Amino acid sequence: MPKWAIFILDIGLCIFTFIIANLLLSNFDIVIINNEDLWHGTWIIMIAGAIFFSIFKTYDGIIRFSETREILRIVYALLISVIVLLIGNILLKSFSIKTFIPNSSLIVYFFIAAFSISAYRLLIKNVYKSGYGIDREEVLIFGDAENAGLLRNTIETISETAYRVVAFLDDENRFAGKSVDNIRIMNYKCLASFLETKHIQTLFIAKENPAPSIVNFLVEKCLEKRVKVKNIPSPKTWMNGHLTKEQIKEVRIEDLLGRPSIKLHNQLVLDLMKGKRILITGAAGSIGSELAMQIAEMGPEALILCDQRETGLYDVEYKIQQKFGHSDNLKIVLCNIKDKYAVAKIFMAYAPQIVFHAAAYKHVPLMEHHPSEAVRNNVQGTMVLASLAEYYGVERFLFISTDKAINPTNIMGASKRIAEIFCHALHYGYQHLFQNGPLPSKVYHIHNNQSEKVKFITTRFGNVLGSNGSVIPRFKEQIEKGGPVTVTHPEVIRYFMTISEACSLVLEAVTMGNGGEVFLFDMGEPVKIADLANKMIRLAGFEPEKQIKIQYTGLRPGEKLYEELLNKYEEVLETHHKKILINKVQSHDFVIFASLLKDLLYHAENNEEDEVVKLMKQIIPEYKSNNSVYSMFDSSHPNENSLPSAFRN
Repeated sequence: MPKWAIFILDIGLCIFTFIIANLLLSNFDIVIINNEDLWHGTWIIMIAGAIFFSIFKTYDGIIRFSETREILRIVYALLISVIVLLIGNILLKSFSIKTFIPNSSLIVYFFIAAFSISAYRLLIKNVYKSGYGIDREEVLIFGDAENAGLLRNTIETISETAYRVVAFLDDENRFAGKSVDNIRIMNYKCLASFLETKHIQTLFIAKENPAPSIVNFLVEKCLEKRVKVKNIPSPKTWMNGHLTKEQIKEVRIEDLLGRPSIKLHNQLVLDLMKGKRILITGAAGSIGSELAMQIAEMGPEALILCDQRETGLYDVEYKIQQKFGHSDNLKIVLCNIKDKYAVAKIFMAYAPQIVFHAAAYKHVPLMEHHPSEAVRNNVQGTMVLASLAEYYGVERFLFISTDKAINPTNIMGASKRIAEIFCHALHYGYQHLFQNGPLPSKVYHIHNNQSEKVKFITTRFGNVLGSNGSVIPRFKEQIEKGGPVTVTHPEVIRYFMTISEACSLVLEAVTMGNGGEVFLFDMGEPVKIADLANKMIRLAGFEPEKQIKIQYTGLRPGEKLYEELLNKYEEVLETHHKKILINKVQSHDFVIFASLLKDLLYHAENNEEDEVVKLMKQIIPEYKSNNSVYSMFDSSHPNENSLPSAFRN
């Protein structure tokens, strides 16, 4: 109902109850009622009610959500209006002026009006809640028993949705067997047997930060019985104290990672980013754009976003402006990081203090067909950026690498590993070995002042859920088309993180890094891709293999069954954050590395693919091609003694 309709209805009830009050006091003897006094009194009651209902805004609430505080607001409005009229009667009598409303009529009117206006609200709420004539969907709620009553009332009164709560589920045994608002509370482990006997259509997960193992258990049992699963946010986030239909979300595959979501709230990160000039390359990508959004909130002096993708760069600029408003601090640069003159211009124009290097080619099968391009972008691009960062004396340079760089089996992983080694070379003071390569000759310079030494930091993590080109968007698209969902191998497993988790950990690493480290992130247990596909199909409401097929296509060139975060020459050290580890990297002979790298860039520039791959395998001896034509260049019997001295510890 619109506000004006509720307001008129309340005023009408005031008039009606005032007449009833007068009839009660006259013992329903209409003859003895003074019609003129009744008429004047009705007008006074109507005006007083209108004034105090407007002051207390009794008509603002949605009637079906009426609660105690809204009823009290009505009572307060009526009580104060009656008190004001009683005081008016006293003043009129002190001046010997006739009153139109006896005090007894006002008192009786107050009780009848307060009861009537409150009662009709509660009646409408209960009628709507009971859903007479409505076919309601039977649902379960998993949440805290303390909020059971609130959750039940809220869910059953959501606009345009007809739900009936059948039972509550909780993970605490102390509430099992009890009831709230005549609704039974059960331990969540009883879900399977309960679903066998009841026709449940939806399970709402309304618990804040539930254990992933419990969420997985609930989802698995529900999906087996074709029961929908939805998430409800914490009551703290409900709009105006009420849950809206739009706030109820489908369970995402990200919620089923099998580990708690990584959440960081480090004041040191905020202190580092605030007031700094920050450059992000690959800003149009999944990681780069999320980094930009998180950093924009921290108040940097300048946020420089660099990418060669015009549309993606425009999109991230638009999102930041929509969320934080237009700002002169946001700088958008369309640039290819391989262009050393264009990149040098960025450093000269904006003098960034912190650089996040997220630009890279990352698709394994595609890079397997374009080794030279992978080297030019992932290696040469990193060399240009890192060398200019060193030349212009930035404070911190963070290179985002990948778990595929460890014991690489593909071109992409090997190119990222070479880029890692180059960043280490700069950190340990070997800039002079590359003076004829990445920097424009007219600006080349070596810093001798160690106080200006750049902190080169590297991070490695696995697949990012929902990122551009990842399996999640591809599976979603295939499911929407009716399948089949393509998986390379039934046993292939991968580590996963959400985009926000990856970016939060990157920010943590750049804050704690002193330079030269490779930070690894604890991503929990790896996930079998076939299981991921099955869950996504079930979450979409389909039956795997019956309604949507899973098709195994075989490992693609360069792919392996599992990824690693360390090779046998590396070890890890703990940090103050249990989810972040430091990799103690192996030593290198950077003189030999520089010589091989020079040859690599030469052959990449001339698109000599075989020579490029041969040199990559020479630079990275542990690089063994998998399911690739380049496996012909692998040594027949690799062992530690066959490694060049440049790569022995």
